Amino acid sequence: MARNQKARAKTEQAKGKAKEVAGRTVGNERLTAEGRAEQSKGDARQAKEKTKDIFRH
Repeated sequence: MARNQKARAKTEQAKGKAKEVAGRTVGNERLTAEGRAEQSKGDARQAKEKTKDIFRH
């Protein structure tokens, strides 16, 4: 399960970055904000998984 969550975090970060860049390119602030939020969600998920890894070892 941890591997799945880590992959999900990376996917969220990548999708968020793409949305942010697309939003900036077309001047859509809502899309840019959505992208940043999605990146943050991925960052939080990744941090949670790293913390779990620390306690497993």
